[in-house]
Amino acid sequence: MADCSFKPFFMPLSPPSPRTARHIRRVNYQGFERDDGLWDIEGELHDSKTYDLPSLGHPGQLRPAGDPIHHMWLRVTVDGDLVVRAIESAMDAHPLAGCPEAQRALQSMVGASMVRGWRQSIQTHLGGVAGCTHLRELLFNLATATFQTINAAFKSRGDEPPRHLGQCTGWDYHGEGVRQHYPRFYQQPKKLQNK
Repeated sequence: MADCSFKPFFMPLSPPSPRTARHIRRVNYQGFERDDGLWDIEGELHDSKTYDLPSLGHPGQLRPAGDPIHHMWLRVTVDGDLVVRAIESAMDAHPLAGCPEAQRALQSMVGASMVRGWRQSIQTHLGGVAGCTHLRELLFNLATATFQTINAAFKSRGDEPPRHLGQCTGWDYHGEGVRQHYPRFYQQPKKLQNK
């Protein structure tokens, strides 16, 4: 029997109101440099409930608390330009018999680039009933894990700024982070330019 006890972890948030845990989602990513010069980025998604619930795949049966509803894996192999060279998936747990059929469509992502248009490419090739909601979710954020794995993704190329600049408050072209670490691409805030 699965361990269905929920062990909360410390969060530096304000104390919550009295509550009961109902759903647990764990998502994990790992990045690996391969000996052949390519990179493997792996993702895992695991959903479970803290209570028994009816099994969609087995009418009349209960899925015990803690047993996975979704347990899915992805391995995406990319080159140094962050282009997908291979993709592999596994579904250890899924709610419906037809869910594994969604894995076939993943092969349409081979050749896609994580540099620009990644989310649009996922939607184009795997959107709607062509794919699986949970595998799409893993793929969306897999790009971020890829950038964190491949240091070269943070380097500028010629006159082009690194890809992460202008994508968050910390890397605002007008901000202190860019001024300190990428002064070449720093842009003075407009209110200072007008003085």
